[in-house]
Amino acid sequence: MKTQIATEKAPGAIGPYSQAIDCGPFIFASGQIPINPATGEIPEGITAQTHQALCNVKAILEAAGLTMDNVVKTTVYLADMGDFAAMNAVYAEAFSAPFPARSAVAVRELPKQVLVEIEVLAAK
Repeated sequence: MKTQIATEKAPGAIGPYSQAIDCGPFIFASGQIPINPATGEIPEGITAQTHQALCNVKAILEAAGLTMDNVVKTTVYLADMGDFAAMNAVYAEAFSAPFPARSAVAVRELPKQVLVEIEVLAAK
């Protein structure tokens, strides 16, 4: 059984997908790009974009009654692996030990030409 999770505090789904799905003991959140849900704007630079993407993740988790501490796995997609260190510095501030497992990969292109997209798997 699955239940949709949706919040106006994160960008709405643009297409046939959900912001997140509650599936028993786990929450599967779709990748979040750095769109400010209040303004629709995308900040400039990897630092600001990583921060906004993580704010969007946090808002979705809060809608599910969870926090960043519930995250057990993340996947970070970067448009340029040269941005890894700057992304990692912001990422490190968003999570605490024990840190979630993580994959970080460079991709050819991300939606709206953003620099970063972050998806998470959280446990209740």
